[in-house]
Amino acid sequence: MPTYKIAVLAGDGIGQEVTPEAQRVLEVVGKATGASFEFEPGLAGGAAIDATGGPLPESSLRLCEQSDAILFGAVGGPRWDTLPQESRPERGLLRIRKELDLFANLRPAKCFPMLVDASPLKRSVVEGTDLMVVRELTGGLYFGEPRGREEFADGSERAVNTMAYTSREIERVVRAAFDVAMKRKRRLASVDKANVLVVSQLWREVVTRVARDYPQVAVEHVLVDNCAMALVNRPTQFDTIVTENTFGDILSDEAAILAGSMGMLPSASLGGRVGLYEPVHGTAPDIAGKGLANPIAAILSAAMLLRYSLDRGPDADRVEAAVLRVLEQGHRTGDIAAGGQKTVGTREMGDLIAREVERAY
Repeated sequence: MPTYKIAVLAGDGIGQEVTPEAQRVLEVVGKATGASFEFEPGLAGGAAIDATGGPLPESSLRLCEQSDAILFGAVGGPRWDTLPQESRPERGLLRIRKELDLFANLRPAKCFPMLVDASPLKRSVVEGTDLMVVRELTGGLYFGEPRGREEFADGSERAVNTMAYTSREIERVVRAAFDVAMKRKRRLASVDKANVLVVSQLWREVVTRVARDYPQVAVEHVLVDNCAMALVNRPTQFDTIVTENTFGDILSDEAAILAGSMGMLPSASLGGRVGLYEPVHGTAPDIAGKGLANPIAAILSAAMLLRYSLDRGPDADRVEAAVLRVLEQGHRTGDIAAGGQKTVGTREMGDLIAREVERAY
């Protein structure tokens, strides 16, 4: 049977609590199928800063490069917020994305039927929502040059970030999005700001050109402000969305309210040989260490790891079905509880899902 090497970078805050639950689910899959998972921990983010002085030691980067996939938690927190921008915990994650060429970020947002009332939006708005945001991950404002700050003689300051994309960078993520759309409902919304930004005008031109290779996919171009409004007004009109880095970051976080909580949203970062899988939520320092965090996003990220990096779709299906069954049974962590339900902590939710995965084999 196959052996898979998984780099585990739990990071900071609740990342250190939810990542072990995702790992435990993968261990159940391995035990049931005979597959061998070798988990090797590494440091990233604030934990790495405290231990080594930097947000991503070379040993962690090498571990990622030599693994079959990366299970990632979350990085950051108030204790590191005063550090210079280039030394903050988030730079470690950005470096992994850049070094491993993880240019396509897949973020599903699905409103589970039993969680409709967990969303602050009306049932009639969110019911039936099931969409995928494909976000470009290694270009745009977060990486463009020049960037930085300068101080003038009169004491005033200037800060610069640059949004820059080549047609090649756009085309590869757009093709990834078309491939995703082909496996879903064959509808793709390309989000830009072509009425203002020159970069977006190039983006739209490339999407239009690539669309000729996918005649089965219905394509629409949507301005980012209109998309932001539609996501909270008519989210079911979307199936697959593709957009650049900054827009994708904001829109995919906005989509959290459709699922009821950030704790329900997994993600996959793909492109190079090694994929990275992480929950969309942050480190949540207000609840870190209290055993209250929702591990479902991390567990669903592990399901994406099985599907996209290890080509184990049936196992991914079992994990996703196990999550659904636990929710159908009425179990909830605090972030998705609506009253009259069984509120459980991080470890107990992980136990419940792991048992359901075990029963599925």
